[in-house]
Amino acid sequence: MTGNHPAGRRTTIDGIGRRRDLIAAAAGVLLITVAVFVGRWIEDTDGTLFVHWPPLLASWDPHLGPGTPAALAVAAAVVAYGPPLADRLPWHGVLTTAWAASLAWILSLALIDGWDRGIAERLTTKHEYLRAIARFDDIGAALRGFNDHILIGPPGNWPTHVAGHPPGATLTFVVLDRIGLGGGAWAGVWCIVLGSSMTIAVLATVRALADERLARRAAPFLILAPMAVWTGASADGYFAAVAAWSIALLALAATRSTRLPATAALASGLLYGLTCYLSYGLTLIAVLLLAVLVLPRTARPLPPFLLGALLVPLAFTVAGYNWWEAYHLLVTRYYQGAGGIRPYSYWIWANLACTTIASGLATLAGLRRATAGTPTSLHALRTHTTTPRQRLALLTLTALLVLLVADVSGMSKAETERIWQPFILWLLPATALLPPHTRRSWLTAQASLPLLVNHLLWTGW
Repeated sequence: MTGNHPAGRRTTIDGIGRRRDLIAAAAGVLLITVAVFVGRWIEDTDGTLFVHWPPLLASWDPHLGPGTPAALAVAAAVVAYGPPLADRLPWHGVLTTAWAASLAWILSLALIDGWDRGIAERLTTKHEYLRAIARFDDIGAALRGFNDHILIGPPGNWPTHVAGHPPGATLTFVVLDRIGLGGGAWAGVWCIVLGSSMTIAVLATVRALADERLARRAAPFLILAPMAVWTGASADGYFAAVAAWSIALLALAATRSTRLPATAALASGLLYGLTCYLSYGLTLIAVLLLAVLVLPRTARPLPPFLLGALLVPLAFTVAGYNWWEAYHLLVTRYYQGAGGIRPYSYWIWANLACTTIASGLATLAGLRRATAGTPTSLHALRTHTTTPRQRLALLTLTALLVLLVADVSGMSKAETERIWQPFILWLLPATALLPPHTRRSWLTAQASLPLLVNHLLWTGW
C-alpha cells in the first residue's frame, strides 16, 4: 500500500509542506495588496502617511535605465547557475562569488535609475549626511555641540538623517571627504561596496552556527535579496554591514571557527560599539549577538567582546557627545515631524508589508518552516541536542523577534524597507530550509520583486 510506505509518507509530507509554503507566500502578497489599497485610501483622505506609494516611501514612475540589462542578466545567471555553483565551489569560492554577485546585483538595481539619480545624488539631498559635512571642520566642537541641533526650532538644526542618527554616521562621510573621497558618488560607492559585504558575513555566521551545507543553500537567496533595492545607495546598507560583521565575528569566536577567537570577539565588540553610534535603533542587534552565544552555549568570547564594545562609547563620551541625551532629544524630534502624524494603527502592520517586499516571498516560506518547528527547536536547545536546521531556524526567528520589537516601538513608522535592513538581512537565511529542488522557483520569485519595484517606482528618500 503506497500510502503506508515510508517513501509515500515522505512524498505526502513534502507536498503538504510545499502547499503551506505557497500559502505563506500568498499571505504575503495579500498583506502587501491590502497595505497598498488601505494606504492609498488614507493618503488620499487625510494625507497623514507622508508616502506617495504606500506602504513604500516611493512614487509611481515606470522606467528603464542603464542598469536594466545588467539586473536582468544577474538575476537570470543566479537563478540558473547559483544553486549548483553554491553546492560545488570550494568554500572560499562561494564567499568570493557571493560577494561579487551581490555587488553586481545591488549596483545594477541602483543603475536602473541611472548613475546620478541612482547613486551619485542619493546622499546629497537636503535630508542627508553630506549636507552637514562643512559643519564638521572642527570635529571636537561639532561633537560637543551635536545635541544642540537635534530639535526642530533652534537655528541650525541638523538635516533629518543627521539629527536622526548618532554622529558616527555623519563622521564616516566626513572622514571620506578628508581623505579625498568627498561627494555623493564616493559616498554611494562606499555604502554599496560595504553593504554588499554583508552577504559574506551572513554566510560565515550560518556556517559557524549551523553548517556549511545550509550556508551554501542560502547563498543564492542572499545574493538576490530584494532589500538590495535600498542597499544601493543608502547609509542603512552600510550600517547593516557593520552590524552583520559584528555578529559574524562573534559567531566565529563563539564556535572557535577562527585561529584567534579572542581577537575576533574584541573586533566584534568594536563593531557593535560603532553600530550603536551609527544608528540608535541598532542597539537591538545585542539580542542577535546574545543568540550567537546561546546557540553554541558559551560565554567565552564575552570578556573581549565587552572590552571592545566599550571603547567606541568611551571615545565619543570623552569627545563630549552624550548618546543617552541625544536619544531622548531624537524621540522629541521624531514626534515634531512626520513621525508624530503618521498613524500607528496603519504602520504597525503596514511596516510588515514593507518587510515582506524587502525580504521576499521565499523568505516568508522559509520563516514558515522555521516557525513550524519552534517548540521542538526550543526543547532541543534546552537539552543540548539541536540540529543545524534548528539552530538556523532559531537564529532567523530571533531576528524576526527583534524586528517585531522595533515595530511595536512606534519609532519606525514608514521607510522600514530601508531602515530595517540590519534586521531583515538575518531573516533571509531561512530560505535554506526550503526543499533544494524548489530553489530555482523561489529564486525567480525573489528576483522578480525587486525588479518590479525598481522599474515601476522611484524609491527616493
